[in-house]
Formats: sequence, C-alpha cells, structure tokens
Amino acid sequence: MTNRDEERGAPIWAGLPSRAGELLTATEWSALQHAYGSAEDTPQYLCQLLNEDPEVQAEALGKLDMSVLHQGSLYSSTPPAAVFVAAILTHPQTLAEHGSSFPWDDRTRPLRAALLDWLGQIADSASYGETPGSEDEYGHEYDGGDEDELEAIHACRSIRRELYDAVEPFLDDPHPDTREAALGAVTLLLKAPDLTELVPRAAHRLRSVLAADGSRRERSSAALAMGAWSQDTTGLLNDPDPAVRTCAALATGCAHLPRATAVLLEALQDPVEADHWFPDPLPQFDGWLRFTLLKTVLDRVDAFEELVPAAMALIPLASDYTVDRDWGPLLVKAFPTGYSPGLPLSAAQRELLKAVTANDKCWGNIGNKFRWLREAGLPEQRDAIRALL
Repeated sequence: MTNRDEERGAPIWAGLPSRAGELLTATEWSALQHAYGSAEDTPQYLCQLLNEDPEVQAEALGKLDMSVLHQGSLYSSTPPAAVFVAAILTHPQTLAEHGSSFPWDDRTRPLRAALLDWLGQIADSASYGETPGSEDEYGHEYDGGDEDELEAIHACRSIRRELYDAVEPFLDDPHPDTREAALGAVTLLLKAPDLTELVPRAAHRLRSVLAADGSRRERSSAALAMGAWSQDTTGLLNDPDPAVRTCAALATGCAHLPRATAVLLEALQDPVEADHWFPDPLPQFDGWLRFTLLKTVLDRVDAFEELVPAAMALIPLASDYTVDRDWGPLLVKAFPTGYSPGLPLSAAQRELLKAVTANDKCWGNIGNKFRWLREAGLPEQRDAIRALL
C-alpha cells in the first residue's frame, strides 16, 4: 500500500459507526488473506469507502472487489470486510453518487447501491454448492474446494443473518437504484436455508411494492423475488403490465398453471418487445429476456405444437451465436425422439425446419449447432435438411 492510500483512509477512522470501528480494531488483518496475499491493506480501502471524494470511494470499492471477492472467490478477509460494509450502509457518505471503477459498468448511482450489490455477490458466492447436486454456470456439479476456501465459505454463511438485518431496511429506500440493489441482495441472502423464516417478512414488504403504482422495473423485480421465494404470484398473472405478469408467471409455483404458460407464450410471440421491456437488463436474467422465457416454456409444455407461434417469432432473431438458447432447444423439442428417415414430417416440424433453413445467420462457421442437429437426428448440412422438406 502506498502512503497516499494511507492518507486517503486515515481521517475516516474517528467517524466510523461503532460496529465498523470495533471490527477494524479487533480484526488481525495481517493474519488474513485475500486474492493477492496478506489482507493488511484491506482496512485502508474499507475506510476509503467513506472518503469525501467520490472517485476515491469508487476506486476503493473496485480494489475491494478485486481482492476480497476476486471473481466471486471468498477469502478469510471477506467476512469481516462484508460486516464492515454492512455496518456503514447508513452512513451519510454512502449517499454520494459516482460511476464504477470498472469499464464495463457505466452506471452512475449512490455508493450505497453499489455496496448493497457487493454484499449480494458475497451472499451468492457463499451459497454456491450449498444445495446437494448444485451446478455452476457451466453445468459442472460443485465438488467442494480446498480447506481455506471451505473455511471462508462457511464463515461467510455464518454472517448472513447480520448482513440481512443491515440490508432489509433499504427495501424502502427513497432512491430507486438503492431499492433495486437491496432487493437483489435480499433475494440472494434468502436463498440460505437458515434464513427461510425471514421470507414471510420480506414478502410482506414486497407486496406493498407490487400493490403500489411503481415503475415497471421495480414491480417486475418484486414479482421475480416473490417467485424465487416460492411465494404466491398467481394474483399478478392478470396484471395490466405485461412485463409484471410475465415475471410473475416465471415463478416455479406457476409451473402447472395454464394461465401462466399462456402469459409466457404471449410474451414470446413478440420477443423484440419483451427484450426491451427493461432498457437496463434486470440482474435476474442472463442475456436477453427471451432466452429465460423460452427455457421456462420448454419445460412446461408437452408438445412442440403449442410452441409454434412463439418459435416462428424467435427464429428470425436466432443465429449461430444463440443456437444453445433458442433454435437448438426448439429442434430437440420438435423432434423429442429424433428424426426418423422415411417418416413424414408433421406440419409443425416442417414449419420449424423451413424457418431455420431460411435464416442465413443460423448457418455460419460456428459449430455449436451440430450438437443440436445430431440430438434431433437431423442432417448437419442445410441443403440436406431442405431436401427433407
């Protein structure tokens, strides 16, 4: 750490909230580790979060993110750093608005919102592997970690109740960015099995959000959170806002409701509009909204014929790059037992293959499509598929 870093953090010590101050003095930071070795530099960056210069604040959070939460990894320094951040959320200096120190994040928002997001990321990392058989984003089953990693994970799990108590009050914050960040953090924290008794309390607060005349983004986020907590969202399936009712229909509790499936299919029939319901993508969705909608619908409908109108709306947007999330799964749904040479194609199958072969963007040089074509029992060449028609 440079002398300049020390100067930036030193004046803050005297004005810290009592819990934060106690944590700094009681923690032997030099005995803890982060991604780059000893965590002895961590207290200075924590203090810089309350610096009067917003740029220093943003830089400090960036350094903490790269060290004690490096690419989602947890370290022995992560739990005390997280508790410190939770303790300063009410500090007036966290109201300062600034941009992120990361080039991929162009948002300007209160530091408080960024800190809430950061705590949510820690909660998300701590929950990884907590459910037996859970998988990572690449479909690999969690197989534990080394002793230090497991110790850090368990330590982060042990502070989740304290983090929740600090985060929950901001569900009613006056600033929409802070409310959204608080909701995201609360949703991730309540994935914890030991916090399930808190779900009704949080759900009660969100019902007031859903009943109010709030923004599309806020009400949709609340509907998604309620669904994630296995709360009843059926009352929202007829909401005047198509985005809200679609988010409500995604709840697992709606999986067997025909009305919920109809809502999702309706949204998929105009995927361009659905993709642009939220100019800034909601963090609950990975990529375009249409990908999440299609994945959910594929699990809920029995026959491809129910999907034909949605499929015809999706294929013009498809390409080699999206095959794993649109036309590949649609092919497998249309040919669940594989294509059988010599057997006639159904009208729905013919319509899908005609649309896929007509889309030049689906037939570039990327090889992902071949796996799906093989699984559907179809030829790997475009002209060979056209010959079937």
